[in-house]
Amino acid sequence: MKCAPLCSAGCRTDLRRTAVLDAGCGTGALSIDAACRGAEVTGIDVAAGLVEVARERTPSFIGHGRIRWRSGDMLDPALGEFAHTVAMDSLIHYPLGDLVSALEQLGEQCGTSLLFTFAPHTPLLGVMHKAGKFFPKSDRSPSIVPINEEELRASLSRLNGWHVGRTRRVSSGFYTSQAMELVKA
Repeated sequence: MKCAPLCSAGCRTDLRRTAVLDAGCGTGALSIDAACRGAEVTGIDVAAGLVEVARERTPSFIGHGRIRWRSGDMLDPALGEFAHTVAMDSLIHYPLGDLVSALEQLGEQCGTSLLFTFAPHTPLLGVMHKAGKFFPKSDRSPSIVPINEEELRASLSRLNGWHVGRTRRVSSGFYTSQAMELVKA
């Protein structure tokens, strides 16, 4: 993997000396891209095997950026302070109250923006989620919890100093996700 010279919009945002937390980094694609733009990235995931894959995929040269790979809890305050936090698909298994609590914890360590995804409630996902409860827990994978966007927005009002910025729903075949940005006021 090489550092990409441009983002999809044709820009190359300079992130030098910017601390970024990739909360739930998986195999590290976002962490690597941010580091290639100069960011000081902490990539953390609860799955140690994914973090090892991310470490192996990291190019030998990532420009001015650095990546600190960690396996563990993305909510650990010992990770430090960050300008930006990204939690892509790492909160989709949380019910609404737990999702907002996690964002509140992440927000305590973040100074500028929080970007996260959630599974927006759709009729099909709602039916599938209810049907999945009929199977024994040992026979099913972790549940994606559908979240009602209006309820989420109302619950986010408890995050003092944060407001909703951009939001965008992404659909590709069966997969539907919604990205939401919280911006520090």
